[in-house]
Amino acid sequence: GAKEVLAELEARERERTGITSLKIRYNSFFGYAFEVSKANLDKVPGHWVRRQTLTQAERFVTEELSQLEEQILTAEKRAEERERELFAELLRRLAAQAKRVAATSRLLATVDVLASFAQRAREQRYCRPKLVEAPVLRLEASRHPVVEAISSEAFVPNDVHLEAEERQILILTGPNMGGKSTFLRQVALAVLMARAGSFVAADAAEIGPFDRIFTRVGAADDIARGESTFMVEMSEVAHILRHATSRSLVVLDEVGRGTATYDGLSLAWAVVEHLHNTPGGGPLVLFATHYHELTELAESLPRVFNASMAVKEWQGKVFFLHRVVPGPADRSYGIHVARLAGVPEAVCRRADEILAEISAANGKIPHPPAAEPRQLTLFAGDYQWLAERLRQLDVNKLTPLEALNLLAELKKEVAS
Repeated sequence: GAKEVLAELEARERERTGITSLKIRYNSFFGYAFEVSKANLDKVPGHWVRRQTLTQAERFVTEELSQLEEQILTAEKRAEERERELFAELLRRLAAQAKRVAATSRLLATVDVLASFAQRAREQRYCRPKLVEAPVLRLEASRHPVVEAISSEAFVPNDVHLEAEERQILILTGPNMGGKSTFLRQVALAVLMARAGSFVAADAAEIGPFDRIFTRVGAADDIARGESTFMVEMSEVAHILRHATSRSLVVLDEVGRGTATYDGLSLAWAVVEHLHNTPGGGPLVLFATHYHELTELAESLPRVFNASMAVKEWQGKVFFLHRVVPGPADRSYGIHVARLAGVPEAVCRRADEILAEISAANGKIPHPPAAEPRQLTLFAGDYQWLAERLRQLDVNKLTPLEALNLLAELKKEVAS
């Protein structure tokens, strides 16, 4: 190769000239040259041609080295051209077999996915879901496949049972860090995995023919489009309300939290009613919320039921059990979570005092007594006219935009 030929020439010229430090160097501008230190310039043969002067050395070329350089560069150019030709030929051959290559790729991808499904099912004790035609979702001891795999602690499994006739909408309450969001996601993942042909992370599963899974979880501003967190949230909710069918699964997490308390509560309340009263049957719904007033919907809407994340209080401490239990939560434990997050104790004590004052003023923690009329549980003060106006509304005939405009109008009237 070129390196061997250059090494032979270098050794031969070093022996002929007696310059033991002689080296052949390459420069992208000047090419190949013999490099001679200043101390050995007197040994340079007369027929060598100076090409470059450096601080501590001079570089020279000979006719033989120039010819060799031309051969090397020409060979490199020919090699590059040949590589391009071979690559182009390979592309032509592949193009002729493109359909077969694509089909083979799809088959290999399918085998890869199914093998991964099987391996994970065996290692994590997944169950084979029973796929039925009825609109039902029943999971026993379900788990979150990702959290279970990466967590160093034992995952707490939970059951869920939804069906269109009696248990269409689950209102899930409980404290932050209680596990609400994880529970919502694990149920949605179970449906997705089952419909994709995988076993699911549960002891038993019965899953109906869902056409789509709609989710409204998390919060993020769309700065590029100039949309706030609440606008993004409402846009997603509007999409769900327009497109969810009786064969859909809807997962909603903290709808309405991006705006004022009463606005958010009113919207969340109306969303649940709309999903429940959809003509022809609404979707199955998991609805996690901090609005404890929403738990009262189970008293007026027959297919709404409550569940909450279990909490254990012991010796002044609160322990989150991450277990879903029937019935609504009675407290949010937000101040306790603030303590766990490192909020200064003085701030937390003051928060306890303020909470006690607000609760005493309202005469309720955290939602109105059942004896009060339901329309009044949404509002404080003498707003009978507003309750009556809301009672007369037909929410099924309002578009999301009309609902927002009406809400703005009512808010303006209340403020005046």
